[in-house]
Amino acid sequence: MRGKNLKYIYGPVPSWRLGASLGIDPISEKEKICTFDCVYCQLGKTIKFTDERRIYVPVDKIIDEISSLPPVKIDYITFSGRGEPTLTENLGKMIKAIKALRKEKIAVLTNSSLMFREDVKKDLLLGDFVIAKLDAYSQRSLEAINKPVNGITFDMILEGIKQFRSEYKGKFALQIMFIDENKNNARELAHLAREIEPDEVQVNTPLRPCGVKPLSKEEVSQIKEYFKGINAISVYESKKKQVMPISSEDTLKRRGKI
Repeated sequence: MRGKNLKYIYGPVPSWRLGASLGIDPISEKEKICTFDCVYCQLGKTIKFTDERRIYVPVDKIIDEISSLPPVKIDYITFSGRGEPTLTENLGKMIKAIKALRKEKIAVLTNSSLMFREDVKKDLLLGDFVIAKLDAYSQRSLEAINKPVNGITFDMILEGIKQFRSEYKGKFALQIMFIDENKNNARELAHLAREIEPDEVQVNTPLRPCGVKPLSKEEVSQIKEYFKGINAISVYESKKKQVMPISSEDTLKRRGKI
């Protein structure tokens, strides 16, 4: 099954945060579906804007594909893809089903927009490693960088992250994407990170082709200085594993250029 008939799975991809990561796209629609329209998204503009959860892919479809995979060495099975994975209503059932089948740990990448919801929190608590986005330090910066769907506010996002962190027993990372818009607010973001107390802060800048330019290695290094005393890693310092995707076309479609 090398690259054929893969509708929901992609990779493995070389992740600077997760090693060899096998991706699962729990939405798998032709167009990106998201609660945000981030200016730096490598998948382009959000066409389908929503904060409504529903089932996009039945659990058995995901399990069928995973069961059919050729032998492949991976570090994490990661929920990500073309949109916000917490928009899928059966995310928790997917995580449980995969854990019953595979030994690898489960990671979930989320933009944090729905973490304030009890049903979303319940699903995310099942993961082994949750990586939550926090690029903004205020409502204004949220609207400038992430452009959320109507009804989602900065305060809701921040409170959702804090509440989840207080209950979560797995590994929790805060990912901060730095661009020109927020590079001068590293102090404020570091202050929020200290309040949240994640296991790890991922200092990122968009290196894949997108609508904004990445910050330089020197700029990111200067920003990282604000996170002293916190376990912080940066995209420029971390090494990627050499991996071969099962399907390069599916991987590119869901993740952008590797």
